[in-house]
Amino acid sequence: MEHSAFAPFIRPAAAQDAGRIAEILVFNNRLNFFPIFKDEQYSFREMQVVPLARQLAEDRDALARTFVWDDGVLRGFVRLRGREVEKLFVDPCFQGRGVGAALLAFAVTRFEADHLWALEANTGARRFYAAHGFAPTGESRFEEGTSQRLLLLRRPD
Repeated sequence: MEHSAFAPFIRPAAAQDAGRIAEILVFNNRLNFFPIFKDEQYSFREMQVVPLARQLAEDRDALARTFVWDDGVLRGFVRLRGREVEKLFVDPCFQGRGVGAALLAFAVTRFEADHLWALEANTGARRFYAAHGFAPTGESRFEEGTSQRLLLLRRPD
């Protein structure tokens, strides 16, 4: 894989990355989404690293669309669906160091990613995406099974 100058550590995800990806998802869920959704059952019972890692390791489709920042420590990942940024998470211990920005720039440059859905209540994520050229389109929908709204953010053509 050809690495860009801004992201020399980004590579395709592999099954052996599933445990670390699961950790990143669980930590981010508890720090960023639990305060919004307040769903203890999901965040502390259903969302567990080991079963999530097993599920991720077996999901070949998701792995094929996932790219990780790995410089000896897997610090974050981005998952794409066509031109949509489906997931972008950085381990909270490594946030604010350019990892998320590099993953997003990689997705935009390499795959022409141009849109994503962000929780309206997740102001930190919305600020991050705005700083990288993603703006609300006015389109929104409810996060399935919740009263929380997702906003469609898009980069201009």
